[in-house]
Amino acid sequence: MKMDEHALKLENVSKTFAKRDEDDNGRRGLRRWLGAAIRRGTKSHVVDDVSFSVPRGAIYGVLGPNGSGKSTLVRMISTLLLPDAGTITVFGHDVVDESLAIRRMINRVSVDAAFFKKLSPIENLVYAGRLYGMAAPAAVERAGHILGRLGFEEKRIGRPMEELSRGMQQKVAIARGFLTSPVLLLLDEPTTGLDPKSKRDVQEFIKELRADHDATILLTTHDMAEAEGLCNRIAVLDKGKVIAFDTADGLKAMCRKDDGLPSLEDVFIQLTGKRLEEDEQKEE
Repeated sequence: MKMDEHALKLENVSKTFAKRDEDDNGRRGLRRWLGAAIRRGTKSHVVDDVSFSVPRGAIYGVLGPNGSGKSTLVRMISTLLLPDAGTITVFGHDVVDESLAIRRMINRVSVDAAFFKKLSPIENLVYAGRLYGMAAPAAVERAGHILGRLGFEEKRIGRPMEELSRGMQQKVAIARGFLTSPVLLLLDEPTTGLDPKSKRDVQEFIKELRADHDATILLTTHDMAEAEGLCNRIAVLDKGKVIAFDTADGLKAMCRKDDGLPSLEDVFIQLTGKRLEEDEQKEE
């Protein structure tokens, strides 16, 4: 594998779902048959003709309102969903034809991470490590190191996951993503639910992972400071389409005002017409 190869490449990628209908009582339900939905024209283009590439060792960000297609894009890259059109390759491997090879190279962190709730953080992490072929002692050592770097309290390491706060569970999810030192790490809003110090710990560890393990990282986030501080380039996604793609400074220059460069949040609002606070309230 050449050092100048793209770690991730998307070409004209699209994903369509059947829209939900709403009956007279305001209740939603999927149409009984997908074919009927398509014939009636009720398709939703969640990801629409998206193209971009990420060079090896870079951190690229994806910003967008809720429902813009960010998580669907990450799921397709991680082989959990198949694209309806276009191609996605990870270090030259196609997500449709070579999904098993890709799964050995990647890991994914999301806000809806699932665990064995009766097991402790260490037990969950050792189980995950074993799935990737790690020996149990090595998994324990690596998991303990990562949890320590993330500021996880040692006294909680042996407690069942169900007794931990959402923020603590999210740290375990992040540790699981870092555990196997993947060459491509997909971070889908990884710091949601974390306090400011924990966010900073995670962000510093992301930088270390890239520097020490030559990892490539794709990050979706609502945190403008996080995107600006971590990402080499940022794609702005809205209604399934990439509407802007540049460095943070380049995006600001694109939306320059007479009184100087806007903030990245101002750029987001100008490009998508939405405020982050409004977007987060809809999510809740």
